[in-house]
Amino acid sequence: MSGGPGGGKAPQTGGRQQRVILAPGVRPREVWAWAMFDFANSGYTTVVITAVFNAYFVAVVAGNQTWATFAWTAALAVSYAAIMVTGPALGAYADLHAAKKRLLLGTTIGCVVFTAALAFAGEDTLWLGVVLIILSNFFFGAGENLIAAFLPELARGRSLGKVSGWGWGLGYIGGLVSLGCSLAYVSFAQARGDPAVAFVPVTMLITAGLFALASLPTFLLLQERATPQTGIVPGHPWRESFSRLAQTVHHARRYRDLWRFLVCLVLYQAGVQTVIALAAVYAQQAMGFDTQQTLTLILVVNVTAAAGALGFGQVQDRIGHVPTIALTLAGWILVVILAWSSTGPAMFWAAANLAGLCLGSSQSAGRALVGYLSPAPRRAEFFGLWGLAVKLSSILGPITYGVVTWISGGDHRLAMLITSVYFVTGLAVLRAVDVRRGRRAAVTARTHGSR
Repeated sequence: MSGGPGGGKAPQTGGRQQRVILAPGVRPREVWAWAMFDFANSGYTTVVITAVFNAYFVAVVAGNQTWATFAWTAALAVSYAAIMVTGPALGAYADLHAAKKRLLLGTTIGCVVFTAALAFAGEDTLWLGVVLIILSNFFFGAGENLIAAFLPELARGRSLGKVSGWGWGLGYIGGLVSLGCSLAYVSFAQARGDPAVAFVPVTMLITAGLFALASLPTFLLLQERATPQTGIVPGHPWRESFSRLAQTVHHARRYRDLWRFLVCLVLYQAGVQTVIALAAVYAQQAMGFDTQQTLTLILVVNVTAAAGALGFGQVQDRIGHVPTIALTLAGWILVVILAWSSTGPAMFWAAANLAGLCLGSSQSAGRALVGYLSPAPRRAEFFGLWGLAVKLSSILGPITYGVVTWISGGDHRLAMLITSVYFVTGLAVLRAVDVRRGRRAAVTARTHGSR
């Protein structure tokens, strides 16, 4: 979210190490190509959602009205709701027709086009900005689900955390590249006296261009290993997809630990997604940072996030999925307390960098655990459910923050403090997840079929 797909620790290219980590028939360059999509799409979340366009939307597009933060979170909520509705069925369709790569290409084109179109959003263009952020974020989220579904095909079960960490780590480096290019242009534009309405649109074009360029290795090298499944009703592929999704819900008892973790995921990701969507807004509104200071902060946080994804990917495979996630949730609770109590830049910088460590580790660990608990015949489908859970959290957390700031007359500190509730409740639910039992259920389903 430097060499190789780990941003510093590439997979070994031969011998026992490669055999232990990668699935049979998988070459290291293919894992790198898969991880490069994380590199490519992270510029969108970093520049558009986290660092630049969110604060620009609140201050310029929405005119810094009392409802501006709520308007931003509401636009994101609509896009996430659309992903929730379509994600599981899209994943089921991908499984049935071995279409993950084709669908990923379509979502990538959509996100690139609508991100570039954000360059047209400015003063007195509220509805244009809302529509474009909904569309760009929808295509981003749909593609995020699809690329994640390749993970269990590339890595062995005990190495899912490690390989997932490579992807997230390289992704944060991609975020650094996009943010660094944007920061360079912003610094240049501000030095010659340009206002935000002049330089922010250019950063949208930079982000879109880098996304398109960096995703090319994925489409050139990553293989679609799945084969179309039999029993599809001719002419009714989507009906069969929704039928499979209904069967998944019906058989939820078989995968109860996966479902418990998805509930946990909704809760703690509500807090994570709040930080992602509102980091720059909080920095500017509560801490008084300007655009250049905010970009510098987010740039440094991406370094710590990459370290968190890579480091905890190794830790997760050693100490276990649940202890790793529990450790990161404790860190998130501390982050919120530090940010809420910060009265100067020093403590806020400490909170932000701790958030970076927790961000990379919690996202990487969550994705790996879903893959570990998912039955092979329904991997893309269950990653669609993973995406559904993350998107639901992306509605709950930021909307809660937006409502609190609106009702409280702009009290961003109070909104940040309330965010800690999601991390605390997520930690409580995590205690009920039995990874060994959940893995047995997934392996049994793989051995005896998905029905």
